[in-house]
Amino acid sequence: MSTSDPSPAPVSPYLVLGAAIVLPASGHVILGIPVRGLQFLFFMVVLAWVTARISPPDASFVGRHAGGFLIYALSILDAYKIARIRTAKWAHNARTEGNDTQSGIEPHT
Repeated sequence: MSTSDPSPAPVSPYLVLGAAIVLPASGHVILGIPVRGLQFLFFMVVLAWVTARISPPDASFVGRHAGGFLIYALSILDAYKIARIRTAKWAHNARTEGNDTQSGIEPHT
């Protein structure tokens, strides 16, 4: 049996992408997985600190904190990927729920 209440649309992947770019871990918070965002923040700080300690003194700011910027970029990609997958699943489920009655396929009882 299918339910008549469609699930609410997920958050726009572009909103999640923009939030993740502006403020680290905010994309994960919007998606409802703040612990994952905090994990990214923790490793961002740790790797930025490690690369600042091992980099030469004449390196640029980005070069001194390259580890943190790497994790920052990965967290942006991760939040966007999760949002895109949720949106694709929602769209697929909405399409298939509407087609079950029109395709003539009898539900298995």
